[in-house]
Amino acid sequence: MNRYPVWKYVIILVALVVGGLYALPNFFGESPAVQVSAAKPMVKVDAATLMQVEAALKAANVSPDLVSLDAGSIKVRLANTDAQLKAKDAIQKALVPDATNPGYVVALNLLTRSPAWLTSLKASPMYLGLDLRGGVHFMLQVDMQAALTKRAESLAGDVRTTLREKNIRHSGINRNGQTIEVNLRDATTLAAAKNLVLDQFADLQVTEAPNGAEFKLTATIKPEAARRIQDQALKQNITTLHNRINELGVAEPVIQQQGLDRIVVQLPGVQDTAKAKDILGRTATLEVRMVDETAEARSAELGTGVVPFGSERYLERNGQPVIVKKQVILTGENLTDAQPGFDSQTQEPTVNLNLDAKGTRIFRDVTRENVGKRMAILLFEKGKGEVVTAPVIRTEIGGGRVQISGRMTTTEANDTSLLLRAGSLAAPMEIIEETTIGPSLGAENIAKGFNSVTWGFVAVAVFMCLYYMLFGVFSSIALAFNLLLLVAILSMLQATLTLPGMAAMALVLGMAIDANVLINERIREELRNGASAQAAIHTGYDRAWATIFDSNITTLIAGLALLAFGSGPVRGFAVVHVLGIMTSMFSGVFFSRGVVNFWYGRQNRLKTVSIGTVWRPDGGSALKTE
Repeated sequence: MNRYPVWKYVIILVALVVGGLYALPNFFGESPAVQVSAAKPMVKVDAATLMQVEAALKAANVSPDLVSLDAGSIKVRLANTDAQLKAKDAIQKALVPDATNPGYVVALNLLTRSPAWLTSLKASPMYLGLDLRGGVHFMLQVDMQAALTKRAESLAGDVRTTLREKNIRHSGINRNGQTIEVNLRDATTLAAAKNLVLDQFADLQVTEAPNGAEFKLTATIKPEAARRIQDQALKQNITTLHNRINELGVAEPVIQQQGLDRIVVQLPGVQDTAKAKDILGRTATLEVRMVDETAEARSAELGTGVVPFGSERYLERNGQPVIVKKQVILTGENLTDAQPGFDSQTQEPTVNLNLDAKGTRIFRDVTRENVGKRMAILLFEKGKGEVVTAPVIRTEIGGGRVQISGRMTTTEANDTSLLLRAGSLAAPMEIIEETTIGPSLGAENIAKGFNSVTWGFVAVAVFMCLYYMLFGVFSSIALAFNLLLLVAILSMLQATLTLPGMAAMALVLGMAIDANVLINERIREELRNGASAQAAIHTGYDRAWATIFDSNITTLIAGLALLAFGSGPVRGFAVVHVLGIMTSMFSGVFFSRGVVNFWYGRQNRLKTVSIGTVWRPDGGSALKTE
């Protein structure tokens, strides 16, 4: 009656082993480390960089515990903080010879002490949130109206250029906020202009109305196009922030969208708020210049001559010097979009640029006059310039669409388009909320949260053991298994544990034991009604299941609502809460019954069970059990 088949015990054993393995890294703690990451999107951290780091450590007589290349960064784990500081100085000296133009970020960090065999199983500890580790928190408000206004201004220039190219005369084009107004003299011209706008500009919708003796064509951005522009602006800002925060060397930054126009930035471990603000608000400038291809410039590129007057020397992504003229042809203000693609004829990876009306006119004239010559696209940041690409002009380029190709892989095309898009912010942002949490407060929060979970577990376990005797011990074992399973799942998901998450973990303990209380009381009720011990156990678990399922489902619905509509700390609480409900249903019913069946199921002539004192409903003498 109360016996599990072997396959159910196998499931319990597998859950126990897997849960133990993936929860284990959280108990090893952290060790001092140095993290090396790229300071620029075009700089790669690879095996060659790893060899440089190892050579620098060996030269400085520093013996690391572990040096690994993981997810585009090098992590060096060390025994103590003295070795950590010594290693950072050695690596900094080897990789960043010029502090004014760093190619790499060498930052202090903390890494788990998990052994290599656990790491090889992809078993990692949970990330600690800002409130547990310390750092800075920013809430950024993106000016979406500015993004739409910028797009409307670009479209107004494009409309003006297109009408001129099609010889459609007008008496003035004005931009009023996000509205483009075109004044036309007669109905025939009005119809031609309307058809042209509808055909050439899919993002615009138009209306027409008389304007005195003339006609006015009013174009506005379509609602769906406006939503797309806003979404692209938000994503571009998030991408830009990711690129900039690399300079801080933050191990696990949180940069995520909140609502329709806000971005949350959390930088665990960063205490320098001024530096964080400087990087978040930093701007980059895109410039297009012609390459100087004179004999003097060629000599300067080879290092045998000086840079000609009126030109400057910059480096490409591969370190190759390029001599470009000082005269700036276009800037990033004329670039509206950059996307990766493929050449329709050669199928080579390309980068497709879209220019505004002014940029289109200038680019057409320059490319017509310089066919066969090289044009350099540079990105300036903090006064330092870098050549992103320097293609050869094959033919005159008009229409505002520019295609860059030649010796690029698909990855390089994606990186280049991303860099050109994310070199500067798509829309201005304002810091509307700022919080700094010190590391000592984070450590105090960890201690308090750990104590709350520990003492909550101990108090519940003691009560259950005293009140339900051996069945209380079984319930406590199931509760410990539930906690182990919850920690393991959070670690496997690489979830970020926050203080509200620890509060949810403590709450889950009280809610998880509720299932065992219902089961134990149901068994007592069957014993009071005169059922045999084995029958009482069987009926108690079967009849309590429906109640347990209903109560947990209603609580799960509330947790999912918090997860769907909540934000910030509320979502952190909801994640642990929802996972805890699911693990408690498994441990409180399936696992605990497995333990009870293992202990009592083999006894065919079981007369009594250890479940505390079973009080009779009529107030008579109590029925004593083991």
